[in-house]
Amino acid sequence: MNKVPMTVAGEQSLREELDRLKRIDRPRISQAIAEAREHGDLKENAEYHAAREQQSFAEGRIKDIEHKLSHAQVIDVSSLPHTGKVIFGVTVDLINVDDDSEVTYRIVGEDEADVKANLISVSSPIARALVGKSEGDEVVVKAPSGDIQYEIERVRHI
Repeated sequence: MNKVPMTVAGEQSLREELDRLKRIDRPRISQAIAEAREHGDLKENAEYHAAREQQSFAEGRIKDIEHKLSHAQVIDVSSLPHTGKVIFGVTVDLINVDDDSEVTYRIVGEDEADVKANLISVSSPIARALVGKSEGDEVVVKAPSGDIQYEIERVRHI
């Protein structure tokens, strides 16, 4: 089975979500199902069907998280030597060669990605173009709006 790369923060977040699902959501949903059953006919009981749907979603998410955690390869980039090379977990400061605008991205696992927070998935086109390159290198990112050329200004292990 392939390893699922994630940062220390990403692993912690998944563990917290799993704990919440098991300790809080699961009992709450079970209670809602029990209460809905007391109302009688289950065929036309919308509360019962809604609770069962919530239960199905929660159990599926629990299995998904447990699978990811069991196959996790947690990478603490702060413990790795700084080589100036772009690897999983680093924060990269880029300069758009065309308009000199600057942007910063952190390369994270797929579950951690949040473009609005400048956290990009390791499998995204930008991350794939950057990984393996070094500070000072220029890279071309194939974007839907066309090719974008960046210069890697700085690579940080934070």
